[in-house]
Amino acid sequence: MTALREQLRHTALAHGFHEVRFAAVTARTPHADAFLAWLEAGHHADMSYLARDVDVRVAPTRRMPEARTAMVLATDHHHRRPPRPGGRVGRVARYAWGRDYHNLVGKRLKKLRRTLREQGLSTWGAVDTAPILERAWAQASGIGFQGKSGLIIRPGTTSWTVLAVLFLPVEVRPDTPLGDHCGTCRRCLDACPTEAFTGDRTLDAGRCIAYWTIEAKELAPAELRPGFGDWVFGCDVCQAVCPHNHHPPDPDEDDLLPRHAWLDLDELLATDDDALMERFLGTPLRRPRAAGLKRNAAIVLGNLGDPAGAHTLRAHGLTHPSEVVRRASAWALGRLGA
Repeated sequence: MTALREQLRHTALAHGFHEVRFAAVTARTPHADAFLAWLEAGHHADMSYLARDVDVRVAPTRRMPEARTAMVLATDHHHRRPPRPGGRVGRVARYAWGRDYHNLVGKRLKKLRRTLREQGLSTWGAVDTAPILERAWAQASGIGFQGKSGLIIRPGTTSWTVLAVLFLPVEVRPDTPLGDHCGTCRRCLDACPTEAFTGDRTLDAGRCIAYWTIEAKELAPAELRPGFGDWVFGCDVCQAVCPHNHHPPDPDEDDLLPRHAWLDLDELLATDDDALMERFLGTPLRRPRAAGLKRNAAIVLGNLGDPAGAHTLRAHGLTHPSEVVRRASAWALGRLGA
């Protein structure tokens, strides 16, 4: 069992993953009841896909009956944010600065699965596109612990991590789960600009900046918009204030370099929708589509308080085909007193 474990670990690291841990597959996913309660409370907002295939999420053996071990794989994505450029710009969450991690990590996972298949091991798993509670398995494997923000934190390393899980049909000696390393600290909870946390490890997506700037198709409630500040795509506040992230490593990943750490808001609104999507081809920034990005840009322009932004809002925001973009632009103009 030890030889197999080391072989699997070595193979995964050779395919570009930064850390590998193992957990024993049980009849029910660890912490499944907490996930079900979260869904029942409606904290997933309009992300209906999270409520699909719940039976597989809480019991992966329904999808892969022969699963005996969960191999959890971590890929770091932290890079230092470059200085703020001139002009009216908005911040982008770190994971979206470069190439889409679904493509980057997904290709590594695909190659790893092919290698394991050649070694006689069938597998099932994904980055975060399959009905798998990857954070629960990450916690069970000891690759990290779940912080009060709900994110997996690797003590002394980082929470700036992309997780993937592979289920294996063989028994591998499991790693030991970590204890709580948050203690009395609640910086992430207190720092959230929109007060999206209902308690420790419980996020209400309906108040989360990342949800409203990436996943949501509609316009966020007016009372939340000022809290977006200059976040035009996603939000890193709860990770940025975490003491475990004071000195995170910068991985040698050219595909994750900060090409899109800042976005020019006037340019976002003025660029043709199709051209905008072409510009961000292969990056996570395509997720909210052009209308979503322009909606976000309008809100940030309103929050920045620069009266010069009113011209862009009038010329390109109020005239956009999307009602959501027009409404966001009208709100922003009101914020600018225009």
